[in-house]
Amino acid sequence: MTDFHGVFPYLVSPVDPDGKIRTGVLAKLCDDLITSGVHGLTPLGSTGEFAYLDNAQRTVVVQTTIEAARGRVPVVAGVVSTSTADAVAQAKSYQKLGADGILAILEAYFPLADAQIESYFRAIADAVDIPVVIYTNPQFQRSDLTLDVIARLATHPRIGYIKDASTNTGRLLSIMNRCGDGIKVFSASAHIPVAVMLIGGVGWMAGPACIIPRQSVELYNLGKAKRWDEAMALQRRLWRINEAFARYNLAACIKAGLAIQGYDVGDPIPPQAALTADQREVVAAVLRDIG
Repeated sequence: MTDFHGVFPYLVSPVDPDGKIRTGVLAKLCDDLITSGVHGLTPLGSTGEFAYLDNAQRTVVVQTTIEAARGRVPVVAGVVSTSTADAVAQAKSYQKLGADGILAILEAYFPLADAQIESYFRAIADAVDIPVVIYTNPQFQRSDLTLDVIARLATHPRIGYIKDASTNTGRLLSIMNRCGDGIKVFSASAHIPVAVMLIGGVGWMAGPACIIPRQSVELYNLGKAKRWDEAMALQRRLWRINEAFARYNLAACIKAGLAIQGYDVGDPIPPQAALTADQREVVAAVLRDIG
């Protein structure tokens, strides 16, 4: 199985007002992130606004990312649906395009029991021959993965990773204790990434890495080398980004940050709103301070 580790930025989806994906902008962002040293790319994570795109747009985002990566780093493509059949179709099509892994996300309208949640993720993993990262974010998902479900899914031969955005670091330790080597844990920006590495995490998949890739890679390398004092000093500086973003819409923040850095990624997809001038200045000030 491919070994996923390190910093995987959740890519934005640059979209024109008429709904067309700005493929040139996305390709340049991918290339620059790889040059900055990131270990992988994740199109269609939360920051990629998957919930606001149709299947045709999602396919263009994934295809553009794979073509821009050119095999230099793994591409783990987000698959999300309220329907198992649709999620399976997405996963198969992204594998066919050349994705190296799948980030499996569940959207639920009606509440689901554990058995149905488990069957959704199993169906995706059964449908592909590439590694699957399961994703859980209790703040936004109607149906969360319990520890029991995670432990059962960890026995699936292709489910080797979890990206947990619960903000509950104790839960991450419980997952590690319960599943052992069965599943590797990626942090989210909702956690303190270096603290997750300290307890055994393998890296993080997060939107902020799009705008601070070099610093994110440096933080990962310090954690990997177990230079915890230096890592925490850098983490304290970088945490200001998370504090700013917690106040506003995440995709709007990342897109504003990228626009400040010269990427014409456009606004977040309606009904989301772009940051106001004052909010944008908060992001700009943090980026200036971080350097």
